[in-house]
Amino acid sequence: MIKVIIIDDEPLARMIIRDYLEQESDIEVIMECGDGFEGAKAIQQHKPDLIFLDIQMPKLTGFEMLEIIDELPHVIFTTAFEEFAIRAFEKSAVDYLLKPINQERFSKALEKLRNIHGNQQPKQSLQQLKTDIEEETLERIVVKNGTQIKLIPTQQIIFLEAYDDYVKIHTQNGMFLKNKTMSSFEKQLDSKQFVRVHRSFIIKVDQLAKIEPMEKESYRGILLNGEKVSISKSGYARLKRTIGL
Repeated sequence: MIKVIIIDDEPLARMIIRDYLEQESDIEVIMECGDGFEGAKAIQQHKPDLIFLDIQMPKLTGFEMLEIIDELPHVIFTTAFEEFAIRAFEKSAVDYLLKPINQERFSKALEKLRNIHGNQQPKQSLQQLKTDIEEETLERIVVKNGTQIKLIPTQQIIFLEAYDDYVKIHTQNGMFLKNKTMSSFEKQLDSKQFVRVHRSFIIKVDQLAKIEPMEKESYRGILLNGEKVSISKSGYARLKRTIGL
């Protein structure tokens, strides 16, 4: 049996998917979830083979939810917004379904899943999927601390600091770790507000108090909270362009 979890904030959408799945003899729906927080917990607990995942949900989007999953199941995305469809498909999902979901199209998606599952093809690479989730400018960052999930608005960020395979996110409410690369953050954060001033530091421009020259054409930034960050020659040039000097 193929174990399935349905994750969608719309009860009608969950009902339609469940009704379609009940017609399949090799499918077992083990849980339905109304938001990404419930979905993340259910995946960690039940280890499904497949999830049907809505992309646009309140609280936590489908993409944000996938960022905090340690071991991915196969994913079929569902969305009412066609603009998300190609992007979802490019993320190595089994398939994507546009709402309202047509049963014939639904059946084709299940056949793709059966071929992958039956041939024991590997599931999506977690790291690749996390790397691929770099679409629009970030407005918030999802971090997991044990069993707790926290959403950090980018406006609360003071600076980011490289830390081995993680990034330290220094905010007005403390420091948080995220398993992501500095390059990913550099691509996603608003370039008018955030500047990578050093290979190990990205700062929020309005948090910079002053710049002090150091040796060998390097600099040091003093932030409003008193923290000090290194600024390289190239980082200084990027910073000057951003603030119009």
